[in-house]
Amino acid sequence: MSTPNSPAHNLPADAITTTPTTAARRRHRLPNLHWRGAKPIPFIISISIGLLLRFAIPKPHSLTPKAWTLLSIFLTTISGLILSPLPVGAWAFTCLTLTVITKTLTFSAAFSAFTNEWLGRSSLGLSYGLVLSEAAISPAMPSSTARAGGIFLPIIKSLAVGADSRPKDGSARKVGAYLIQSQNQSASNSSALFLTAAAQNLLCIKLADSIGVKVPNRWVTWLKASSLPALISLSATPFILYKIFPPEMKATPNAPAMAKRKLEQMGPVKRDEWLMVGTMLLTVALWISGEALGMTSVIAAMLGLSILLLLGVLDWDDCLSEKQAWDTLVWFGVLVGMATQLTAVGVVPWMSKCVANLLKSLSVSWFGAFCILQLTYFFIHYLFASQTAHVGALYSAFLGMHVASKVPGLLAALALGYNTNLFGALTHYSSGQAAVYYGAGYVELRDVFKLGIAMALINIVIWALAGAAWWKILGLY
Repeated sequence: MSTPNSPAHNLPADAITTTPTTAARRRHRLPNLHWRGAKPIPFIISISIGLLLRFAIPKPHSLTPKAWTLLSIFLTTISGLILSPLPVGAWAFTCLTLTVITKTLTFSAAFSAFTNEWLGRSSLGLSYGLVLSEAAISPAMPSSTARAGGIFLPIIKSLAVGADSRPKDGSARKVGAYLIQSQNQSASNSSALFLTAAAQNLLCIKLADSIGVKVPNRWVTWLKASSLPALISLSATPFILYKIFPPEMKATPNAPAMAKRKLEQMGPVKRDEWLMVGTMLLTVALWISGEALGMTSVIAAMLGLSILLLLGVLDWDDCLSEKQAWDTLVWFGVLVGMATQLTAVGVVPWMSKCVANLLKSLSVSWFGAFCILQLTYFFIHYLFASQTAHVGALYSAFLGMHVASKVPGLLAALALGYNTNLFGALTHYSSGQAAVYYGAGYVELRDVFKLGIAMALINIVIWALAGAAWWKILGLY
């Protein structure tokens, strides 16, 4: 029995007799002690990489202390983009803040980038229909991840389930696995075809500009150079996969009827849908002819958004809710700003000169240097889980190495940009689109790696042969 002054007497009643219900209530009242900040181990590793470079490795005589510090912060930034101690945008913003606090960059220099502009009836027949559909919408939807998760994966899953092909139950290879892999591999070429088909394309162009490689009439120049090799690869990919990774079901006679029923359920095209299509076509047209009209790409995009807002197709809440878009704006600006400053303080030219001298000492011609650097840039992506992180970490440096090795600048800048898309299906983690398609569960991991390397080599051959001939005709070299 407890006395009035005993500890038990002073405890709340529900602490003396604890039932499952009262215990649950107490747990509910307790504060959530789960750590929601930066992940400790990735944070420590990312910070340590920068600190080791800054304080443990002697600074080259040709670089200033500020340049060496900026390089160390940049490596910390890239390490964090790969290891993810925080979401991409949050980590990039934190590191950018560090450049200002340490007085490595002035506030105006650190945030200068934010003032820049940027931003069938058979299985084979079904695959071609899906591939061509993605290529058609890609110039107005600059995210292969959004196209995969928001449009094409739901369609593929619906078609596969309609054909009794389901993940992880022995029927995946019936048709679903083939359609998934065909779309995944083809999406990389769709992203490479148009400048506005992927955010990393715009980042490549801005980084090229920051180190002095100018791309004239960007949208048209990008398309002219990519058109022949990309269209050949897009045409060949579904057929090649049909041969090396064939579906068990060759005929899909019910697919047209299913599509007809779905269209009937959707009803006629609605007003907002027509307005969206019209605005999309107008925006793409302005991107194409913008230089002739004196209209920058960002103004064209702003005009398109304004039209949709004025016509009521979108409201401002729709814009504010696009968290991924705002996040992209943050890391995009940070990477462009840091890369520009690394060039300005001499880090990128210094690195490029070192590699160029090495290649020169080996008596490598500019064409040999081009091949070595492009292949290295491509296959090093096995170490990256993000195309944008890869661009931020390596694009400027590799382009600088090309230029220092006497490779024509425009050729090097475009080829690196195309490669940035082509390695997007190399593994299940090499891009957002790859992760989305692998997550559907239709394709086993061993097949992802086998098909990834096989199609990578095939794409390299197609782009090397067709691209070399086409780019010679266009006068890129």
